[in-house]
Amino acid sequence: MALEVGIVGLPSSGKSTLFHALTGTSATGDVGMASVPDERLLRVAEVVGSRKVTSAAIRVVEVRGTGPAMLGNLRKVDALLVVLDGFSGTRSPADDLETLHREVLVADRDHVERRLERVAKQSKSGDAKLKAEVAQLERLLMHLDAGHTLSDWDGELPPELEPLTQKPLIAVENGANGIDLKLEAELADLPAEEAAAFRDGARSAVDEVVRRLTDELDLITFFTAGDKEARAWTLRRGQTALDAAGTIHSDMARGFIRCEVIRWDDLVESGSHAEAAKRGLQRLEGKAHEIQDGDVLNVRFNV
Repeated sequence: MALEVGIVGLPSSGKSTLFHALTGTSATGDVGMASVPDERLLRVAEVVGSRKVTSAAIRVVEVRGTGPAMLGNLRKVDALLVVLDGFSGTRSPADDLETLHREVLVADRDHVERRLERVAKQSKSGDAKLKAEVAQLERLLMHLDAGHTLSDWDGELPPELEPLTQKPLIAVENGANGIDLKLEAELADLPAEEAAAFRDGARSAVDEVVRRLTDELDLITFFTAGDKEARAWTLRRGQTALDAAGTIHSDMARGFIRCEVIRWDDLVESGSHAEAAKRGLQRLEGKAHEIQDGDVLNVRFNV
């Protein structure tokens, strides 16, 4: 399953424009996919002779408006992109960021309060576990009312809370001192060659946003490559070959036997999988093997 990021911001800050720039589709307050650029994938595909190249992707969700109800739709995302108005001259990006921080805090407090009400009713059955959660939620509510956040709570939180304040928050200023999102959205509508020519070798500002996301989430990229398709996939750093197999397809994880692993640059330098294996650069690894950034995998499985 692709990692997911939510776009939030005050009205007219440029949320929909960022959504368009990232996904290449017009925002409807819905969901799109943002490609993760990686030059290594193209080089691997060229060596293997892949007929199709598929970049890794991040799922992008835009919500219209703020407030506890709207922000609550983002509790499942892995990170938040906060769009700040740096172009109108009528607002301060720093003030907008502070306002969004407060909105997130209020949304978390509202979520705790509503869960407390629900669990308190359920605990009347006498269930000891529910009564213990009620006591914990009451302490959490006091903690929040004292001006603290769920991210600085000393102890475990009920998993159902999924606090917004514990998610990485990445600010994107829309304007001269940040990113010209209108321009980036227009370039997203052009063929890749035309957009690259317009940039004249400069890196896409939206690509930089994706890079900041992958860094903040501590993601690595691994590849699968054959004559049909070369594809990039993302994992959290420290995840294993079994996790990688499950990312590709649940059947691969269920029937995992072992995987062939080769570094992408070793594959490119060798010119083929067969030559890399001949040189002893390809390894057989088990399910507990920790995947490294740039690994090329061939998962062997049997269901």
